[in-house]
Amino acid sequence: MSTDPPHIRVRSLVKEYGAVRAVDDLDLDVPAGEVFALLGPNGAGKTTTTEILEGFRERDGGEVSVLGEDPGRAGRAWRARIGIVLQSSDDYAELTVGELVGHFARYYPRPRDVDEVIDAVGLEPKRNSRVRSLSGGQRRRLDVALGIIGTPELLFLDEPTTGFDPQARRSFWELVRRLRDEGTTILLTTHYLDEAEQLADRVGVIAGGRLVAVDTPARLGGRHEQRARVVWRDGEELTPAPTALVAALSERYAGEVPDLQVLRPTLEDVYLGMIHE
Repeated sequence: MSTDPPHIRVRSLVKEYGAVRAVDDLDLDVPAGEVFALLGPNGAGKTTTTEILEGFRERDGGEVSVLGEDPGRAGRAWRARIGIVLQSSDDYAELTVGELVGHFARYYPRPRDVDEVIDAVGLEPKRNSRVRSLSGGQRRRLDVALGIIGTPELLFLDEPTTGFDPQARRSFWELVRRLRDEGTTILLTTHYLDEAEQLADRVGVIAGGRLVAVDTPARLGGRHEQRARVVWRDGEELTPAPTALVAALSERYAGEVPDLQVLRPTLEDVYLGMIHE
């Protein structure tokens, strides 16, 4: 296990809006190179927490370290080390895709190749199109391009695939995996539970301003220990040992079990149970 300090370290984080605690005594560690998905319903505190980590919002209490610095006081050199993909942005409508990505590249000391980034987000056919002419999904891809052009050590992705069609989402997932393989740490917020399951090394569920659970997608909320539901044409059974039951059924039916399904609780099932509690 790495002994390097985590890229994100939060202790007892508090953010209040009048009498409401939007973030309530939150602790979090995200080690270098991890993809961490922060899940929660609207109003749970995940956007406020993310904005504090990005240095866009002041906190009312607690300690925060991002890439070894307090984001509330960090300067331009620190900001060049992070990338941010916000939920939406509508500036630069008259520039072309190539012009805008090239413009942002000049802000960073070690930018990625502009053509490579445009191709990576699937916008090569739109390279010479003005931003105002892009569809919603294409504009989202451009937001991602602007977030990764600076070769960030830490990338914040806030609902990155909103407006993507299924093929574009899967292409984006491959891009995220490639960034992780290159060593980029990624904090992802998403309402797509399949996206979190596909991409995240760990997930955290935030509700009422508190982080109520952190684990791998497969183990969150004891998901891996819950009983499986085995269904076949003539019946169904809840069991902690589905392999043994399937073997017994196979013997009963002399091989192929008709209409066999082995169903375990999905990540969505576990997540919804947590936020309802």
